[in-house]
Amino acid sequence: MGTEVNERKLIREAQRGSGEALAALYSRHWQRAQRAAYLVVHDAAAAEDIAQEAFLAAVDGLDRFDRRRPFAPWLHRIVVNRAIDWGRRETLRASAGEPEEHTAPSHADEAAGELMPALAQLPPEQRAVVVLRYLLEYTPGEIGRMLELPRGTVNSRLRRGLDRLRDLIEVEG
Repeated sequence: MGTEVNERKLIREAQRGSGEALAALYSRHWQRAQRAAYLVVHDAAAAEDIAQEAFLAAVDGLDRFDRRRPFAPWLHRIVVNRAIDWGRRETLRASAGEPEEHTAPSHADEAAGELMPALAQLPPEQRAVVVLRYLLEYTPGEIGRMLELPRGTVNSRLRRGLDRLRDLIEVEG
């Protein structure tokens, strides 16, 4: 409970314009935000850009944030939505014949091995819910609220994504 109270205090101070409070929120949430972006887009440079843009958007929208709610799911919603948008743009570029710009991950990910290449092959919408559910450990209800989707849609995307992952891993394995 102490951490939650401290976070509410940081948010209140950040809403009042405290640079120190913003820096504390940034250092507390940066790594998971960047990881969430990377797990959705599978591109280290893009993930860093997406996480930075998401933090800027969060700072811009901080006056509308409800301090009674946890900060991390709100931030992850922004991150994942931006990552999905990036994935859609990359898909459009690829279909238009533009070369893709992918970079190697900047660090070894715990979920590497067979999962990461297979995860990268999922459509962005399925990839996002799988990442939020199984790698960031949000419940389907929380994911639905974060992405403004009905729980049934979250569950169907999870099921289709997991089925596709299983097929991809079986083929490659």
